[in-house]
Amino acid sequence: MYDIAVQHTTPHSRDDGLGVSARGIGKRFGDLWALRDLDLEVAPGTILGLLGHNGAGKTTAIRILTTLSTPTTGTATVAGFDVATDPMAVRERIGVAAQQATVDGLMSGRKNLVMVGRLH
Repeated sequence: MYDIAVQHTTPHSRDDGLGVSARGIGKRFGDLWALRDLDLEVAPGTILGLLGHNGAGKTTAIRILTTLSTPTTGTATVAGFDVATDPMAVRERIGVAAQQATVDGLMSGRKNLVMVGRLH
């Protein structure tokens, strides 16, 4: 018989009391703002739905919060880790299930592969 003990030393979150926090995040593509001045606080364990018309910035916000895109303005944290400065810590703590398993027609084939690779 063997006794094996495994100790997990990576904290699940930093102690900020929030699951997700966004302050003034925005994303600009040239002259077009896809998302502007989003403030959001979500407690750990909360289930949240984002509702809005086409082009409202829902997907852009999710891409920023899941580290697939960086904000042009503002800051965001997930589990206490900054999505722009500590993306690997964020990715280690989240899971993403896209609505459809398709490619993004606005991105090149290479960019689609890179995006999927960044999720794993």
